[in-house]
Amino acid sequence: MIDPLQAIGLAFIQGITEFLPVSSSAHLVLVPSLLGWPDQGLAFDVAVHLGTLVAVVGYFRSDLWAIVRACLPIDSVKGSAEGLALAKLLLVASLPVFAAGAVFEEVVETALRNPHVIATTTAVFGILLWAADRLGGRRRTLETLRWSDALLIGLAQAMALVPGVSRAGVTMTAARALGLDRRSAVRFSFLLAIPVILGASVFKAIDLVGSPQAMLWYVFGLGVVVSACSAWCVLVVFLRVIEKSGMLVFVLYRLLLAAFLFYWFQ
Repeated sequence: MIDPLQAIGLAFIQGITEFLPVSSSAHLVLVPSLLGWPDQGLAFDVAVHLGTLVAVVGYFRSDLWAIVRACLPIDSVKGSAEGLALAKLLLVASLPVFAAGAVFEEVVETALRNPHVIATTTAVFGILLWAADRLGGRRRTLETLRWSDALLIGLAQAMALVPGVSRAGVTMTAARALGLDRRSAVRFSFLLAIPVILGASVFKAIDLVGSPQAMLWYVFGLGVVVSACSAWCVLVVFLRVIEKSGMLVFVLYRLLLAAFLFYWFQ
């Protein structure tokens, strides 16, 4: 049974790593193993997903409102064209991961949840992130994104079903490789998290309905609040500093993490 300290720790880790290009799955494998924590359970997974969803929806509320307005039958709504275009791009980019998840869910949840797989993908996709950030273009903005670009980013996102790849990292890698500037690449990656986290939350909630696990509501609440607050901090800080700092620090961190995973689980 998960205790409050474990709940706070795992929720903080999930909130921080969900939107950073460092692989949340690698951390959620490593930290419980190091500290001897038991499995947190399905209900807690729902809680931390809900918390990160609240954070990203709150942060990008103006973009989401533009999408909502674009769907209203009012031709004179200012900015509706931009909102509709963004909605279409997010839809196109979201389809591959849902299709891949439906087909490969069992493999992902069993064979691929291996520490050595996670260590390998953490290192390899960290190097790819560095290459894309270093060699990618710097001039394209989100407004120049085409549906073909969105599809390629979506296909890259589908690879994040493999633990250690990092959904944020691989979508930023793809966006930078397509020539988007850092801020645009990060912004699209964060917006793309909304349908993915929402979908994951719904599926986990459905599984929870038929689960015999007892629901500890105070632990659930801790998971939501702590993951939401930590995720919000990442969204605020990361978007402000990424244009100047680049991805190198995250790449180096991934390589160190991969080395530690290989050592710890040898």
